[in-house]
Amino acid sequence: MINVAAIRMQQFGVQFYQASLTASDIDKLVRFEVLSYGEHPPVRGGRKRGQSSKVNWDLLERRIASSEQAYQRHIIRRKIEELVQYYEQCRQARDLPSIPGAVIISCDEKLSFQPTDGDGRLGILKVPEREGILRAIDGQHRLLALHADIDRLRSEDFSVPAIIFDRLPDDHIVQMFVTINAKHTRLNASHLVSLSGRQLYQDEQLALAHDVVRALNDREDSALHGEIKLLGVGHGRVAQAPLAQELKKLMADGPFAAHRGDGREETKKFFVNYFKQIAVGGGAAWPGRTDSITASPARRAFVRVAPDVVRRLDQEHADRSDYRAIGRVIAPWGRRLGDLRFETDGAWKRGGTTAESLARELRLALQYPEGAAV
Repeated sequence: MINVAAIRMQQFGVQFYQASLTASDIDKLVRFEVLSYGEHPPVRGGRKRGQSSKVNWDLLERRIASSEQAYQRHIIRRKIEELVQYYEQCRQARDLPSIPGAVIISCDEKLSFQPTDGDGRLGILKVPEREGILRAIDGQHRLLALHADIDRLRSEDFSVPAIIFDRLPDDHIVQMFVTINAKHTRLNASHLVSLSGRQLYQDEQLALAHDVVRALNDREDSALHGEIKLLGVGHGRVAQAPLAQELKKLMADGPFAAHRGDGREETKKFFVNYFKQIAVGGGAAWPGRTDSITASPARRAFVRVAPDVVRRLDQEHADRSDYRAIGRVIAPWGRRLGDLRFETDGAWKRGGTTAESLARELRLALQYPEGAAV
């Protein structure tokens, strides 16, 4: 056990501790992790060639775990570099503390508190001496910078103020993280989408929409493979949050009402094959530089008419996720609308196209595939 001086506190029935941890305590007990789906490294921002650094990034990056169950954002390299430089300035000038504000930490296990005063508020907090038992809720960059600078701090009498919770439920941890970061440090909307539906709160519709977005981005046979900016980072051209919110609207009722098990897989497979058919059989060149078929209004329109496509598949007693059947159903779009409809400098711009106006055209083409009515 590691004994640390602490104050036992309580707010609205929730007990936590304000404690003093040493730099060595932080270095040993805190684990660092970021939310990631495996396609991006945990650290954002590259190093300029020839630029020296006080941070051993090879060692530091190995200390940072990543998983789909985490909640923290990717680490910003520049921010760590600046903090380490600030710590160095504080150490040399010795006129300012480098971490004067408390970091917020959660412990996976129940902590023991031994009061040393009459009312039981002041005492000694006993923390199991096990690597990675603590997780940072707020202050991860500050603590990582401390870890990067630990060799210079070992000889210092260095204390870090910390607020420590023990056995706080995972959904409460995520909610606290979002509350702290959503506005003040501009937690991006795509990161919030990934936390919502499961980790932040239970929302089957948003969870299924998120799964569809993941499938569209992750599956190699998808027309949007690698094109979606998951968590708001990466080189993709499609924003995650608006696409997920558009999909969520379909999941509350109708043919895409939130499914479990095989139904969820069928929904994901449908959208992968649906967008793939739009790319190759929808009557326009998907990657064309002058075509607006890949513009955000067009994607939203295609999503909005997806229930109509599924109803037509059901009428034909076809498998909803059948690639060829989807192609047959949406073939009228090529005949009725054609390539010219999506030329940016042509009909697209002249008609002042919006997602809803295009969706009406797409539905009309499905309803009258041979142009029998206008």
